[in-house]
Amino acid sequence: MNAKVLKNKVANRLKRKLRIRAKISGCASLPRVSVFRSNRYLSVQAIDDLNATTLCALNSKAISQKSNKEGAAALGEAFAAKLKEANLTEVVFDRNGYQYHGVIAAFGDALRANEIKF
Repeated sequence: MNAKVLKNKVANRLKRKLRIRAKISGCASLPRVSVFRSNRYLSVQAIDDLNATTLCALNSKAISQKSNKEGAAALGEAFAAKLKEANLTEVVFDRNGYQYHGVIAAFGDALRANEIKF
């Protein structure tokens, strides 16, 4: 890929991210679940924006999964279990500028299948 195209792609995702973050926020009872996708792994965390703390976090490397749909579904199940341990059943989903498609959608569907509402 051309360096200029890659730079524009990253810049456009960051603009989408800021536009989304201007509209959503999390608190202790309704945390923001932020997803980060790299070429190798997925990372998710439940964030309380009012106190600037992370309530729980997990990445696909910790559960020996890759950044594909199957790995995202497994990460969603494991993260839903962590959220339930923390007595959280409802969250605000932050897709972090990524399209709700493919890996991000697989993660979201796995959360919903495990009774986490967003």
